[in-house]
Amino acid sequence: MSVEQALLPPWLGWTLLLGFSVLWIGLGVYWGRRNTSFEDHALAGRNIGLALGSATAAATWITSNTTMLAPQMALQLGVWGMLAYSTASLGLFLFAPMATRIRQLMPTGYTSGDFFRLRYGRVAWGIFLAFTLFYSLTWLVSMAMAGGILLNTLSGIPYGWGMSVILAVCVAYTMRGGLGAVIGTDFIQSLIIIIGIVVVGIAVLAHVGVDEIHANLARERPELLDVLFPAALMAIFNNLLFGLGEVFHNNVWWSRAFAFREGVAGKAFALGGLIWFPIPFAAGFIALASGALDVPVPSADMVGPLVVAKVLGIGGAVGIFVIVFCSLASSIDSLLAATSDLLTEDVYRRLLRPSASPETLKATAQWITLGLGLFTWLVCLPRIGTLASVLFFAGPLVGAMIWPIVTGLYWRRASTTGAVGGMLLGAGVGLISYFAIGFYVASLVATAVSMVWVLACALLSRSRFDWSQLREAS
Repeated sequence: MSVEQALLPPWLGWTLLLGFSVLWIGLGVYWGRRNTSFEDHALAGRNIGLALGSATAAATWITSNTTMLAPQMALQLGVWGMLAYSTASLGLFLFAPMATRIRQLMPTGYTSGDFFRLRYGRVAWGIFLAFTLFYSLTWLVSMAMAGGILLNTLSGIPYGWGMSVILAVCVAYTMRGGLGAVIGTDFIQSLIIIIGIVVVGIAVLAHVGVDEIHANLARERPELLDVLFPAALMAIFNNLLFGLGEVFHNNVWWSRAFAFREGVAGKAFALGGLIWFPIPFAAGFIALASGALDVPVPSADMVGPLVVAKVLGIGGAVGIFVIVFCSLASSIDSLLAATSDLLTEDVYRRLLRPSASPETLKATAQWITLGLGLFTWLVCLPRIGTLASVLFFAGPLVGAMIWPIVTGLYWRRASTTGAVGGMLLGAGVGLISYFAIGFYVASLVATAVSMVWVLACALLSRSRFDWSQLREAS
C-alpha cells in the first residue's frame, strides 16, 4: 500500500515498531537468565501459575486472524459469522480437561510427539510429525506474512522490512528466553489486546447506537441478519472442528500443559477460552458498524482498522497498530518455541542424539529456533499470496488427528491401527472434499471419516493399553 493510503505516517509506525521490539527483546533477555537446561528453556521449569497460564492461552489464540478476520467474517456472514469465529474458543474449553489428563498420564512429558510415540508406536508417530509440522510451518509462515502485509497497510512500512523486523524480534527473545519469555510477553500482550478492543468497542458505540446499526443492516445488507444464512451455518461447524483440531494436536498447547504447575492446566485453559470467547464478537461488531458510520470498505479484511481510524482518528490508528503487532508476536513466538521443542525432542533427541545432555538440548533448541526463523523469512520474502489457501489445505490434516488423540487419552481400547488409518483416511478423504467441494467442508469430512474408522477399530480391538507406559516420556 502506498504511504498516502496508510492509516499512520511511516515515521510513527517505525517508532512504535522499534519501541515494542526493544521492550520484547529486553524482557526475553531478562527472563532467559534462569534457563540452564532444556526443561527450563522448553517448559519454563514446569512452574507456570494460573494468571500467566490463562493469559498465554488467550494471547496465543488471539492471532492477527482474530483481530482482522473476525471483522471480515462478520461483514461477509453477519451475526453467524461472529459466532462461527468464536466457536474456536471451544478448542480451549475442551482442551482444559485434556490438559489435566495429559499431566496425570505424562508428568515428565515434553511434546505431543511423545504421546503419539508411546501410545501408538513409531509409524503413527511419524505420520503425526509430518502432519503437525506441516500445519505448524504453514501457520508460522502465514503469521509472518500477515505481519509484513498489515504493517505495510497500517503505516506504509515496506512489506519486506516489516515482516523481517517482527520475525527477527520474535526469534531473538524466543531464542534467549524460551517458553518463559514467550509466556511472560504473552501476559503483557494479552492485556494490551483486551484493553484496546474494549476501548475501541466503547468508542464505536459512542458514535453510533445498536438500533442505528441494526436499521442500516436491515436496509442495506438484510442477509447478514438472516438466521438461516446457509454459508454462515456451514462455517460454524467447519470452523468449530478446525479449531478443535488446531488445539488438540499442536505442540503449542501441549507444551503449555506440561509447563503449567500441578493442578493449574485445566483452570488456565478454561479461563483462557473464557477470555478469548467475546473478542470475535467485539471485533465483529466493529465491522457491522461500518455501514452506519458510512465507512468505505475497499477490502473486507481491512474493515476493522478502517472503522477504528474513522471513529478515533490517529489515536485509533495507533491503537490498532499496537493491537495487531501484539497479536502477531504472541502467535509467532509461541509457534517458534513449540516447533523448535518438537524438532529438538522428537527428531534430534529421539532419532539422532539419545544421550544428549540437557545443556546440549537447550543449545540445539536455540539454534533450531534461529533456523525456523530463517526458513520462514526466506519463504515469506517473495510475498506469496496464496498462504491462506495453504492453511485451509491443512484443515483435513488437523481434523483427522482429533479422534486418535481423544480416544488415545481416555480409552484403553484405542489401537494403533485405528490411529494410523484414521489419520490417513481422514486426511485423504478430507483433501478430496477440499478440491471437489470446497475448504468449508474439508475439516468436517476429515473429522467424520477419521471418527468412524477410529471408533470402529477401538470397538473391535482386543488390546488394552497400559497407561503406565506414558510415564516413560523423559
